[in-house]
Amino acid sequence: TGFNMEKMNNFYKNKKILVTGATGFKGSWLCCWLLHMGAKVYGTGYSPNQNKNLFYQLKLNKKIRLGIFDIRDKKRLDKFILKSKPSIIFHLAAQPLIIESYLKPHKTIDVNVGGTLNILEASKNYAFVKSVVMITSDKCYENVGKLTRYKEDDVLGGIDPYSASKSSSELIIRAYRESFFKDKRKCGISSARAGNVIGGGDWSANRLIPDGIRSLLKGKSIYLRNPNFNRPWQHVLEPLRGYLILAKKQFINPKKFSDAWNFGTKNNSIKSVKEIVEYMISFWGNGKIKYNKKVKYYEQKNLQLDIKKAKRYLDWYPTYSVKNGVKITTEWYKDVFKNKKDPFKVTINQILEYMNENNWR
Repeated sequence: TGFNMEKMNNFYKNKKILVTGATGFKGSWLCCWLLHMGAKVYGTGYSPNQNKNLFYQLKLNKKIRLGIFDIRDKKRLDKFILKSKPSIIFHLAAQPLIIESYLKPHKTIDVNVGGTLNILEASKNYAFVKSVVMITSDKCYENVGKLTRYKEDDVLGGIDPYSASKSSSELIIRAYRESFFKDKRKCGISSARAGNVIGGGDWSANRLIPDGIRSLLKGKSIYLRNPNFNRPWQHVLEPLRGYLILAKKQFINPKKFSDAWNFGTKNNSIKSVKEIVEYMISFWGNGKIKYNKKVKYYEQKNLQLDIKKAKRYLDWYPTYSVKNGVKITTEWYKDVFKNKKDPFKVTINQILEYMNENNWR
């Protein structure tokens, strides 16, 4: 069938959209895309955010209506939602790091579960909300080390606090959908599960590409602790396109599309850390790798998502190869920091390029 770009732009034009976690990495990219399509964008953000510099680099604070408060603050959130009256909500606000979840388990679970709960309550209570896409994680599955990919109806779980917070959120989303939305209120409620994303403007600590870029900018060698670690890599625009398609279809037909959805990678998207950094250096134009002398050659069992369902019912499919994803990511930093281009223009151009490549397929 193919997704028509025109139709997509027309759908989002002038719609009131709320993005929670707007000041984060994915949130910033999503706000840019929605603005480009002519949506009226409202965002919530929280101050101690490592990726806030992307949000402000893009001057999004001047382009969207922003509320800075903790997603756990139900009163503030309700007030903001009542004032903005969004018809679509993308819920991205979360504590997103597994490492951090070991340091601050209570906070991680509180933010991730409490934030989800607050958005669900608002969606249940306010009739102007018609479509809600709740971003959870591919870590919501019980990692049983299986060789096949995880399907949407596989068992949920997780042994670290972050994964537990995401699987808990999934259970709560489902309970709300079954209890309050089925036949009772015309509003689509879905959860979206995606994994490792890369893209320009990510400054998270302990993430491969941001760490690599910091080294390249300083002219230092990129130090690799685990060069043979494999990960499924995906450019940020891929899952975002999935969320946008889902929000639209669900808006039009909530009964049919309210569900759990995987937005994972293509089959050949597992690459080692070393391969990714080699791509980066070649696209940057120079750079060196330094290895940890005591390299342990063991494979981390990766959890990969089965994406047949999204492909079949949403007509969504990832289109960038890993190499292309790394190329576009590296070019973003290069354009912004080496060539001193306007970050917002660079971001919008990458979105346009991606849309053209996809025909919004």
